[in-house]
Amino acid sequence: MTAPTDSAAPTAFTDALAAAHRPLIMEVKRQDADGRDLTRGRPVAEIVRGYEEAGAPCISVVTGRWFGGTEDLLAEVAALTRLPLLRKDFITGRRQLERTRALGASAVLLTAKVLPAGALARLTDQALECGLTPFVEVADAAEAAGVHRGAQCVVAVNNKDITTRERLAGDLDRGASLLPELLRTGTRFPVSASAIDTPERAAALVHAGFRALLMGTSLLAAPSLPDWCAAYDTALLRAPHTDREVSGDPARALQRRRPAG
Repeated sequence: MTAPTDSAAPTAFTDALAAAHRPLIMEVKRQDADGRDLTRGRPVAEIVRGYEEAGAPCISVVTGRWFGGTEDLLAEVAALTRLPLLRKDFITGRRQLERTRALGASAVLLTAKVLPAGALARLTDQALECGLTPFVEVADAAEAAGVHRGAQCVVAVNNKDITTRERLAGDLDRGASLLPELLRTGTRFPVSASAIDTPERAAALVHAGFRALLMGTSLLAAPSLPDWCAAYDTALLRAPHTDREVSGDPARALQRRRPAG
């Protein structure tokens, strides 16, 4: 295969993020980190339909066993929607990348915490060769500095700690403080992922400079997804406009915009 270039060519996944009215990557996962059922008896088709109606630009599908996922879940979602899909799992080899593409995904999670720098660079190249957008997840500045071909990647900060299997509370302030490091990778799509629990905090992250948010548990647990999205839209209109550019300290801005209580 031809080696990927350094240009940031658009992909189905990044095109969808760039055009999103609500830049919320909505996630399908069967259970949370503590094993609690998130589907609440709903068929996957109902969840996917709700995400489509809510204007999700992309859908994330968790195939990792921590969260009750399987490859069959990805195949099922791919058969239900034409939206670009992100596969979330611990990917360590090319065969998994090829399988991911065959199952219908457009993007693939690469977790810097579990991949040596050389392996992360190799898998980034191989993902691009397979036609997949690398969705690189980092947790600190050193991991962000190791991102390879950042201009061709979506780069996300995980607000939770995978070393505790994401069972502890996340830290949105820590995640927001890493936004400048994400931008230094060259990515056009810095993403905040996990622990985003309210529409107001989601809106604050977008105004702090994140181009998209990856959300699962809070959306799946919401009594009404349309109401949650309406509250997000309202919060976004109320927050000071920054044209999604970083202004000052994003973590401090997030703290200022948090709701009381």
